[in-house]
Amino acid sequence: MTTPEAAPMGVPLAGFGSFYAGGRQVRIEGQPVRRIQFTPTVDFDWDPNGLFHIEQAYVQWFVPADRRHALPVVLLHGGGYTGTMWEATPDGRPGWLMDFLAMGHPVYVVDNVERGRAGWCPFPELWPGPPILRSAEEAWSLFRIGAAPDFMARRPFPRQRFPTAAFDEMIRGSVPRFPRQTDDAAVAALGAVLARIGRPVALVAHSQGGEIAQRAALTAPEQIAALVLLEASGFPAAADAVRWRVLQVVGDHLDATPLWRDLAGRYRNFAADLTRHGVRSDAWFLAERGVAGNSHMLMMDDNSAELAREVAGWLHTI
Repeated sequence: MTTPEAAPMGVPLAGFGSFYAGGRQVRIEGQPVRRIQFTPTVDFDWDPNGLFHIEQAYVQWFVPADRRHALPVVLLHGGGYTGTMWEATPDGRPGWLMDFLAMGHPVYVVDNVERGRAGWCPFPELWPGPPILRSAEEAWSLFRIGAAPDFMARRPFPRQRFPTAAFDEMIRGSVPRFPRQTDDAAVAALGAVLARIGRPVALVAHSQGGEIAQRAALTAPEQIAALVLLEASGFPAAADAVRWRVLQVVGDHLDATPLWRDLAGRYRNFAADLTRHGVRSDAWFLAERGVAGNSHMLMMDDNSAELAREVAGWLHTI
């Protein structure tokens, strides 16, 4: 694993910062006051009633000093992850955040509703629970690292590009999620992010984030130059997408489980539907392009930098 001291030099920046976008205010009433301890020596009467702000997104933005491309890139995480998934690979290589900065793009990294620095809502009357957290065993199979029976032996699929020795590091980045319960809020928050940026962007979304991205794009079509969908879930009506370019990127071992066999068919059908509706789109099934072994976590695989360059090249044709 690459240590921070041995990692490549960073990208000089013209500026960076952060902001929150979207969300709503709610008032909690009628809850009992509780006696709690903030530290072993400090007791406190905590009143859970009052005004709270929930369902916002957090965004960190970076502008490279060598800004060669005006098109901003917005990176949206998938289910059970946060914007940290774009910062570095589990084995310590630069992530897509650094890759796109190095190629001269401004980059916005989103922690959407319920994830990371966006915070989450502890009130079950507002977000019915419980949240779920993905197990390591589930991630091993679902992310197509290897077959489920091979988890204990950590035996990956042949030609696996995910850095299997760093699998546990990836799992540390998992966070709880509220399945489907916060989707509408996430769409609204991402729409607020796009409005705050205020100009057309390339929206790059992974997995569950793909559905959120596509729905948000429909609410703000003038803010989207292109959608890059990395094994995205959610397939909106193709006619709705005619306003922007679409790129799907799909990895290998799609016959690993019934779920992935079904999704592979959906990716192909979606690509064909886009073409029928005259949408300027491309679908990269990497194994069919001679690139074998990519997992669901494309931005973490050993060819992640090459994939970022390929995606950037596609964006530069817009």
